[in-house]
Amino acid sequence: MTNHPTDKNYLEKDLPVSLQKAIDDFLQGEKEQVLHLDCLSDEIYGAINSNLWSGCITEEQAEYLRKKYL
Repeated sequence: MTNHPTDKNYLEKDLPVSLQKAIDDFLQGEKEQVLHLDCLSDEIYGAINSNLWSGCITEEQAEYLRKKYL
C-alpha cells in the first residue's frame, strides 16, 4: 500500500495564471466545439513546459496535466 492519494486533483490547485488560463480556454473551446482546438491544446503544452522549466510547477504536475489535457 502506498501513501499517495488516488485522487490527483490536488495537482491542479494554485496553478500559475498563464497555465490556468490556457486550461480554461481549452475547456471553453471544447464546450463550444471550436475549430481551433488544436491551437488551444498547443497553448496548454507550451504553458506546461514554460511553467515547469521556470520552476512554477513540479514534474509530477506537468505529467498529470499532460495526461489529462493532451
